[in-house]
Amino acid sequence: MQKKGIDAEHGAAPEEGEFLLIDKPLDWTSFDVVAKIRNTYKHSGLKRKVGHCGTLDPKATGLLLLASGRKTRTIADLEILDKVYDGTMKLGVMTESHDTETDEYGHCSIAHLTESDILAAASLFLGTRMQQPPMHSAAWHNGKRLYEHARKGEVIKERKAKQIVVHRFEITRIDLPLVHFVLHVSKGAYIRVIAHELGQSLGVGAYLDTLRRISIGPYSLNSAKSLTETIEGILSRASVSHAEEQE
Repeated sequence: MQKKGIDAEHGAAPEEGEFLLIDKPLDWTSFDVVAKIRNTYKHSGLKRKVGHCGTLDPKATGLLLLASGRKTRTIADLEILDKVYDGTMKLGVMTESHDTETDEYGHCSIAHLTESDILAAASLFLGTRMQQPPMHSAAWHNGKRLYEHARKGEVIKERKAKQIVVHRFEITRIDLPLVHFVLHVSKGAYIRVIAHELGQSLGVGAYLDTLRRISIGPYSLNSAKSLTETIEGILSRASVSHAEEQE
């Protein structure tokens, strides 16, 4: 007889689901991580929906919040939470993607810049502002992702701008050409666009050199596990569930 509370088809606990806090590896897309976790559930005999609660760019690391099972119903509520990042931007040069994904161009001197110049420029970003998504992004335009247009050398000038809020923009260290910062922003803010726009405001150009997400609302990177640890945890829990089913 099937034990009460056990999923007869998959030999696992009912699909209540869980939240997974993962420290996303460099060069993985958010979808790569979702697909890996979904396949892990599948290969362990568990049927689980999996989704993420806010994209993290391939060249960024840090907190990626995933929901599985029935917890995916809360994704819309979690996506709207504020995010906090720390990172570095490089002044005096630009890239097409506004990060390290594409080659540098437009090098210029930054010898004239002072700490006061940089702090004053950063302070102007605080508050509500409109922001266009970058061409190298997963935002949609006419049924295609913007990065698909970008890879063909197309530039979509009429990209729809969205309202964002910059709650905090703290410059934590200046070691030119690198500027270290912490940013607390609303949903939908592209940090690499802020880096690019800061460079423009200083008249020297800039791009995002490193980025790490350290929190999403109340969820902290300190509580996150590596992708490997997360996979091992899912497999371990599945093994326990299968063992209990045989008792």
